Amino acid sequence: MRTRRSRRWTICLLSLALLVANAGCGTEPEADVRPLTGSDAAPAGHSTADEQAAGKAALSAYSGYLAASRVASARSDPGHPELTRFLADPLLTRVRVAIRDAKEHGAIRTGRLVSDPAVVSVDLAADPPSVEIQDCLDATGYQLVYAKDHRVVPGTRGGRYLATATATRYPDGRWLINAGAAHRDQPC
Repeated sequence: MRTRRSRRWTICLLSLALLVANAGCGTEPEADVRPLTGSDAAPAGHSTADEQAAGKAALSAYSGYLAASRVASARSDPGHPELTRFLADPLLTRVRVAIRDAKEHGAIRTGRLVSDPAVVSVDLAADPPSVEIQDCLDATGYQLVYAKDHRVVPGTRGGRYLATATATRYPDGRWLINAGAAHRDQPC
């Protein structure tokens, strides 16, 4: 019994020593997608040209997001590679789950979604730098239909409504849309 107990303690102590020794001893930096923070963020003083460039990049990411999500929804493909070019979590996961749910119910999105986005605010001094976008989406001709017979899924509706999104600058310089909401109760 004494040998068994001392062997457990030895194993625990060795495991703990290895854990402590290996913590933070990696040879390469982590390659994850996360917003710029702290000293990685842009300097505090920003010119109007910097803000305009950020707004333009954010709008480009937003239109890419809408286009990629339309294609992914039409194909019922939550893993569509274009989604990760323009989206980051938590919005990326929400979009993928919505597409997967539609697919599991035999539905796809068809038609045309009309967008008219505008930059509401640019905050390059934020941690991380961000751009707020507001859009009047016209989903009148953009419908959720059953893939088999293209009948409109009951309870889904189009219409014109307000949508908001946040673009965030990431360490690799990309602006990605990481938050968004459709305000269907607010027509535009």
